[in-house]
Amino acid sequence: MPKISIITINYNNLDGLKRTVESVVNQTWKDFEYIVIDGGSLDNSVAYLESQTKHIDYWVSEPDKGIYNAMNKGIAKAKGDYLIFLNSGDHFFDDNILAENNKFLKEKDIIYFNLQVVDKNEKFIKTYPEELPFSYFVKDTLPHPAAFIKAALFSTVGLYDENLRIVSDWKFFIESVCKFNCSYERINQTLSTFYLDGLSSYLDNKAFIAEEKKNVLNSEFSAFIDDSIDLFESKAVLKNLRKSKKIKLLIKLGLLKRF
Repeated sequence: MPKISIITINYNNLDGLKRTVESVVNQTWKDFEYIVIDGGSLDNSVAYLESQTKHIDYWVSEPDKGIYNAMNKGIAKAKGDYLIFLNSGDHFFDDNILAENNKFLKEKDIIYFNLQVVDKNEKFIKTYPEELPFSYFVKDTLPHPAAFIKAALFSTVGLYDENLRIVSDWKFFIESVCKFNCSYERINQTLSTFYLDGLSSYLDNKAFIAEEKKNVLNSEFSAFIDDSIDLFESKAVLKNLRKSKKIKLLIKLGLLKRF
């Protein structure tokens, strides 16, 4: 059975860090290594990490260049066949989740699960499609707290783009699937819980997120975008034709096949 590397990124989030570490430590299945990359926190995160040394295979606290630089540091230290990023504040859905689902980590490059999302006023289970066309990534992404990534895929696709502030994990997934044709599998189980209080969740960042995504799409997937526009325009034409009374009459009279 392949070994798992669980990587946690933290910066000045002691309460969230405790929640995440406890979730990892309490797993009943323990064939994994645990890595924590702290960005030089000024709260009591470092003291807490020191108290948890026996549960953590590797940790460091030092200034970094942002979340993706920290995640890349974690990748560099990881020895597992599959990596998962459970960043500070997020946690596994329950203590048995790895015991129940490690059997799915076999051959696919990316294995992704459902994600419980918690907001201030509600919580819900977010599910993901079986198939991942380019059009899906234009509007959404995969959940890094609920996706196991084969370590070798980072050698093929590259590390997280540190020039991006918010959407580098989205860029990694869209490139993996749509450019490098990686294999993937959806598992209809809820793996992790994600809290809508992170950098990419703030409403003020929506315009910035859209701009970063637009730049990536234009630079890496311009041909896909042109095809998508043609497809959307064709669908719009067909939709308008279906509404035509003359077309409906011709279909009803059997003079035109339904389309």
